[in-house]
Amino acid sequence: MVRAFPVVMPSGQRYWTVLDDDLEVVVVADQWLRNLRFGRDRAELTTKAYAGGVALYLRWCRSTRQEWTVAGRDLGLFMVWLKYTPAPRGGVVSVVRPGPGAVPVRGERRINRVLVAVRGLLSYAVSVREAPRSVLGQIYELADSRDLPAEAQGEDGGLFYRLRPVHSLREPDTQVDRAEDAELVAMFAACRNARDRLIVVLVGRVGLRRGQVAGLRRSDVHLLPDSRVLGCDYPGAHVHVRRRENGNGAWSKSRHAWAAPLDFLVVSAFDLYYEERNRLLGSGGSDFLLVNLFRAPLGDPVSPEAIGELLERLSDRAGLNRRVGAHMARRAFASNVADAGGAPDEVQAVLGQKSLDSQAPYLFPDPKRVRAAIDRVPSPRGLGEPEAGRCRPRALLPCRAARRWRAMSGWARSCTPWMRSSWLCWGGTGSGV
Repeated sequence: MVRAFPVVMPSGQRYWTVLDDDLEVVVVADQWLRNLRFGRDRAELTTKAYAGGVALYLRWCRSTRQEWTVAGRDLGLFMVWLKYTPAPRGGVVSVVRPGPGAVPVRGERRINRVLVAVRGLLSYAVSVREAPRSVLGQIYELADSRDLPAEAQGEDGGLFYRLRPVHSLREPDTQVDRAEDAELVAMFAACRNARDRLIVVLVGRVGLRRGQVAGLRRSDVHLLPDSRVLGCDYPGAHVHVRRRENGNGAWSKSRHAWAAPLDFLVVSAFDLYYEERNRLLGSGGSDFLLVNLFRAPLGDPVSPEAIGELLERLSDRAGLNRRVGAHMARRAFASNVADAGGAPDEVQAVLGQKSLDSQAPYLFPDPKRVRAAIDRVPSPRGLGEPEAGRCRPRALLPCRAARRWRAMSGWARSCTPWMRSSWLCWGGTGSGV
């Protein structure tokens, strides 16, 4: 069975490749994934996702007896196969006979991600002459810039051409949510040791991703009010987030290094964790900040997957009606900074982002703050009398017209609607004729 498989280089770096039914490396796929990892500086998890998508494509080609280099013309059938074919369990591939009302096993988002990997493989195969050039016309269509929004056409307004994928599914709009402060507090209270409490604080009070938390080193943490003696000019307590190769699979999504400031609560959590770690393992050991303290192998760094599993257990242990992940806690942190009056550039800095537009998916304004913004809008009834020589705003005429209607004489009320409207507009009173 075709499958994705991890490869560890002599330097310790890892990437994922694809093995065929005979456990032989698929040469073209391996070259493409290796080039992505080391030639284009992609993350290990990116090669893992692409290798899984390529394995599904090669598995489908094998089941339909097609050559993978020319099967791009039938990607529509591959999409149907993806939608209804479950993943093999225990090496056994089930026979699929979908009928009316069959339940899809993969969603639109997952299928589109697989198609991205397949298009990347076929494009690379064309570039190295392992697949005919006609394949590109089967998976891409030539489009111009006239169908793009005005914001995406550029300032020059010139016509340019681009490749647009032929096969894609319309993804439903999924609503993302932030973690509530009460949920994070409940998860913090459900922790049974100082290390777990520090993890909750780092994702909910500092806004780090789980890969960044797992990749922290002890040398990255500066808890002094002034760290210039350590060669660091950043003021106050902070932690440095750096992208580096880690043996536990941790990876920082941000390419640039940045410093995340820490408040008193986070510093207190660090103190309690350091005391716990020194009591159980001593002062030596790994330079990784978070290590195994209660199960073997003791002292080994905690992996990002273990942090995700911990947050799921804490959600269940705290009695929450949903599972709160690290990204939901990151959104809560960004929203709390904005609700506290943080400027957009400040939110950008604490999240470690390079663009102001990147923070938009993380901001969920507090409903109380939104209600207060509406309440600050003045009412038209609060406007004073118009200045001399100016007409009263038209929005106030209906209320004054109603008062005049009540003051009308019987003769005025018996007039035609046109006469009444003219009389009211010209300032008639209830004195009659």
